[in-house]
Amino acid sequence: MVTATEQISAPLSAASNGAHIDINGVSHWFKLPQGVLQVLDDVSLTVEPGEFVALLGPSGCGKSTLLRLVAGLEPATAGSIAQDARPIERPDPSRIVVFQDPTLYPWRRVWDNVALGLQARGLLKTQRKRVDDALQLVGLEDFANAFPHQLSGGMAQRVALARALVNDPQLLILDEPLGKLDSLTRLSMQSELVALWQRQRFSALLVTHDVEEALFLAQRVIIFSQRPAQIKAEIKVDLPYPRHRGDPRLAELRHEALRHLGLDESW
Repeated sequence: MVTATEQISAPLSAASNGAHIDINGVSHWFKLPQGVLQVLDDVSLTVEPGEFVALLGPSGCGKSTLLRLVAGLEPATAGSIAQDARPIERPDPSRIVVFQDPTLYPWRRVWDNVALGLQARGLLKTQRKRVDDALQLVGLEDFANAFPHQLSGGMAQRVALARALVNDPQLLILDEPLGKLDSLTRLSMQSELVALWQRQRFSALLVTHDVEEALFLAQRVIIFSQRPAQIKAEIKVDLPYPRHRGDPRLAELRHEALRHLGLDESW
């Protein structure tokens, strides 16, 4: 299992470069039986290649919707989203989403779950070693033949990460990936996620409701308003990795984030 203090080694692919993402003036509405619901309002944001950016804001404000648009799962109502200057119009293996639930197929062993992306693209026969490499990267090579029901929650989420990494993504889209883990496992997985990002150098876009998690993981934290989401503030986390949770600077940044969220009076 990779830890945050291990020396960074070569990525699965030497060509693993992070994506440059441009979100320009994006607004989005949903058509509901009772009318139209606006969830995003003129959002503009850039993710630099290899950058880790966290989106933080009230529940239901539209953060996960923005991730779906970046992933190409649906088009924005207004505005544009581009990857490396090319419009995002559909899903692509270079952009992989990791959800809160691992969504593993219970009838497939761990190895076969990780291999799904390569299999779907017709690459498994020639690139089987990538599955083994991805499992080793997340410390699960000894569980390749296990079924999902034999794994802990943290192990299952590592399988989901391996399934994403086997595709050598340029952008990893993380929608509350640690939200359902117990607190101790969550803290451990945060460090492992940082180590994976440092090792692979993909770009990362994370949605979380956890202020400390956002500050521990990301280089920049974007804070959204209530729905329809607008960008209220941007916090640059000017701390090196590995980060220490007791760092006084993290406490300062947490208070700043909570102030933008209207919650600083209780801290």
